[in-house]
Amino acid sequence: MLTSTNLLSRIIKKKRHKKPKTKTRNKRQETKEDPIEQDELEEDTEGFNLKTSAPSNTYGVQPLGNLYFDPGSINSRNTGLGNLQILTDELVLDILGFLDGTQLGVLATVSKSFYVFTNHEPLWRKLVLDKLNGEFLFNGSWKSTYIAGIYPLFDVNGCSSLKVRDFYSDYLFQSWLCASLEMKPEWLERDNVIRKKGISVEEFVMNFEEPNKPVLLEGCIDNWAALQKWDKDYLVSVCGDVKFAAGPVEMRLQEYFRYSDQVKEERPLYLFDPKFAEKVPVLGSEYEVPLYFREDLFSVLGNERPDYRWVIIGPAGSGSSFHIDPNSTSAWNAVIKGSKKWILFPPDVIPPGVYPSPDGAEVACPVSIMEWFMNFYGATKNLKRRPIECICKAGEVIFVPNGWWHLVINLEESIAITQNYVSRRNLLNVLDFLKRPNAGELVSGTRDRVNLHDKFENAIESTFPGTIDQLVQKAEEKKAQEKKLSFWDSVTDSHAGAFKFSF
Repeated sequence: MLTSTNLLSRIIKKKRHKKPKTKTRNKRQETKEDPIEQDELEEDTEGFNLKTSAPSNTYGVQPLGNLYFDPGSINSRNTGLGNLQILTDELVLDILGFLDGTQLGVLATVSKSFYVFTNHEPLWRKLVLDKLNGEFLFNGSWKSTYIAGIYPLFDVNGCSSLKVRDFYSDYLFQSWLCASLEMKPEWLERDNVIRKKGISVEEFVMNFEEPNKPVLLEGCIDNWAALQKWDKDYLVSVCGDVKFAAGPVEMRLQEYFRYSDQVKEERPLYLFDPKFAEKVPVLGSEYEVPLYFREDLFSVLGNERPDYRWVIIGPAGSGSSFHIDPNSTSAWNAVIKGSKKWILFPPDVIPPGVYPSPDGAEVACPVSIMEWFMNFYGATKNLKRRPIECICKAGEVIFVPNGWWHLVINLEESIAITQNYVSRRNLLNVLDFLKRPNAGELVSGTRDRVNLHDKFENAIESTFPGTIDQLVQKAEEKKAQEKKLSFWDSVTDSHAGAFKFSF
């Protein structure tokens, strides 16, 4: 979590008090005579910068550490809450989440503290998504969007917000900060993924799919019509009034792009639709599965197969926090527009800041993507097994092996297609996953979670007789080979370098 640091206070100073530089001042004069610009220089050394389009810190919330820099100040957060000040900010907001828009508006008049809390944007975002579903026109902020949607005759453009002095809260401040920071250069520098262009399917299978290793593939979607056509104007014209899944709601692309062009928030809505090709068949015809991933054994289930392909659209800052792809499948992700930062950890390495439940049914990642970078990315430098990292750009495809943890953040507005698949290389893993005792909780993308294993196994046996037995035999032979010691290993101690008897 964010703490009280000089960095935070410097960022606030830069945002509120940045002075124009004059051409006549030299650097020595700036350092000596202008302490605010000196703070800016110090901030640059920290590597944190605000986005040029960062939203203003509307209500004057400051990080808690600033309170200790001014011993004479009193935190209006506490005085305005009265006896409720003993509650954490999270709990206060959870309680306010039960109120409707009118009740929040009334409560905002009680005190400065309640004014700040009741104007917390995620509260209004929840109201918009719950009350208006996907039928809304984003109006710069979620509160304005709600008022315009519920009270269309009310002129929200004439409203202005208040600045509250001496309100200190790390929790409320962090949401603004995470929405406002640029990605640090050092977060983007590491690029240790293997890149390949023009390799054969056999080479891909032998060097990456069988050993379950990520690879970034170049040049394998150059023939896609989507790569040339899919910009916002084209998609809006082709899709018309068709709605796509964006978070908990469905939206038309025209309304979604209006939102994504304006929004500046910590966790932007991410358009992630599994039925895009059925909804708009022309979209399905303008791409094809790269030749490396065309063995897709889940296809034997026909219409009963779990969800497996998605169109993904989102603004800069949107993305997916750490997760493992569903049903133990492998996946490929092709960027059509924009670019994405990827971080991947192997199945046996849990990323810092991630807490999966013992049965794998739930994964707790209690911070946003940007906050994870701020608080946990630095720790990856000291890991014995560092993550695989890369920036995947338009026209490139990344292979995500089954079981690998991965985080993805869009560095700019991005459009992509991803598909999950099952090949012979991970068929046994998928079957084992589907027959776990808690399959009803683990399996996703289908209504019949409990019976999916039996349906899939029977369909494979019917379509490809003997395949499962062959794969089981091959896996057992490989396991036995790994355990079998060579003659030299049987008579030497490879760790101590000494001769030993094994009779």
